[in-house]
Amino acid sequence: MSKTLLSKNIENNLKNIKDRLKDCDDVIYREFLVGERQTKKFVLIYVDGLIDKDIISDYVMESLMHQARELPPSPATIKSSIYDLAKNRNIAVPEIKEFDDIDNTIENILIGETVLLIDQIKKSMVISSRGWPIRGITEPQSETVIKGPRDGFVETAKVNTTLIRRRFRDAKLKVKYMQLGERSKTDIALMYIEDIVDNEVLKEVKDRLTSMKIDAVLESSYVEQMIEDSWVSPFPQVEVTERPDSVAASLTEGRIAIVVDNTPTVLIVPATLSMLLQSSEDYYFRWVVSSAVRILRYIAIPISLLLPSLYIAITSFHPGMLPTQLALYVAATRTGVPFPAFIEALIMEATIELLREAGTRVSGPIGTTISIVGGLVIGQAAVEAGIVSPLTIIVVALTTIASFSLPSYSFSSGFRVLRFPIMLLSSVLGLYGITLGVIIIISHLAGLKSFGVPYLAPYSSMFFMKDELKDTVIRPPLIFMRKRPKFFNIKDRTRIKK
Repeated sequence: MSKTLLSKNIENNLKNIKDRLKDCDDVIYREFLVGERQTKKFVLIYVDGLIDKDIISDYVMESLMHQARELPPSPATIKSSIYDLAKNRNIAVPEIKEFDDIDNTIENILIGETVLLIDQIKKSMVISSRGWPIRGITEPQSETVIKGPRDGFVETAKVNTTLIRRRFRDAKLKVKYMQLGERSKTDIALMYIEDIVDNEVLKEVKDRLTSMKIDAVLESSYVEQMIEDSWVSPFPQVEVTERPDSVAASLTEGRIAIVVDNTPTVLIVPATLSMLLQSSEDYYFRWVVSSAVRILRYIAIPISLLLPSLYIAITSFHPGMLPTQLALYVAATRTGVPFPAFIEALIMEATIELLREAGTRVSGPIGTTISIVGGLVIGQAAVEAGIVSPLTIIVVALTTIASFSLPSYSFSSGFRVLRFPIMLLSSVLGLYGITLGVIIIISHLAGLKSFGVPYLAPYSSMFFMKDELKDTVIRPPLIFMRKRPKFFNIKDRTRIKK
């Protein structure tokens, strides 16, 4: 597309900008005169609320309106002198850019910069003045830790890149900016360590981002859904975090961080199942404790996915698998329950999901009260009414607790969704249905990739090596983690030198 160039006549330039920004009442046009005889017209244009007005009044307008009066009135010199005065001697801001077209000028106005137009000058001067209100840096509520840093990302990309940058005093850490969204022009920052990252993966990430044709990118989830390998899969192929230390650790493994403006979450690619089951806190405690916690997480996966289905299958099709005393107890608890085991479990699972969503949507202590008290009251009332058995309450409670123990909310949500089809299969085919469902899920995971990296790496056969399995189920002492993961195909694998 051809650009509309700025003209020498400031009135024409002002008219073109006003026509483009018609009915935008938050755009401010501040006109004033400078020079010894006050004959040169200047115009400042900015969006009210997006700029720091103190910067403009103290370091731009005051110096131009007072000091510019010292210019000689000679027509032969005033044109070059006044532009040089404004750009190089009067405006005391750290960053100034120049553009010769209307399109880039308007775009910079809308992202929070201040534009200065000067009569008889065919350029616009973009003054760095962003200053909208931002939320303070606090601990992420969804990724709290007992031991470790307490800072979390905010909704401003510049602040987020700074939180990551302050953890690396390395010139090899690169930050590449781009804009996504035909209308939103959302700022995106790619962060990677140059001498570690795989160039093929980096190129693939850039290609997928630049190929996005979307009107607006309002949150990082828009980017996540547009660049993931398989939109059909219920499992995330992009890791999402609110913790700068998690991003920093991922960068040292050769992964790539995608920082999106207007959101407190950062995307990390590639992502594998083993990475999604790790927490930054694993590396802040002693290796024995961290390993035990990781083992519990791996145990929690089959519990959160299969426990209700096992209850349905055993009570409905395979009661002989239970010890006699336990089988008699289960039968006694279900006496008087009018529903089959599948309907019974389905009612309680749906109730728990409703309570979970209600607690999430209602903030503060009220949400916690709804989740805890609601579950206790409804569960007790359902048992006393004879709608469900006490054992069903225990099964559903254990399943919910197990799903909460997984560190990645997106990953645990995939198992929450698949839990219901597995329950249906178990109600029809018993344990054979559960086996069939597990085979389908494992087959799907085995064929899933994240930017060319197998989702089950390093458990897949190609990467099933001793060195690669060190930091998976067991978190070894740091002294033994000398090499970075090989399955990311990184340049420099040495993490700790001997």
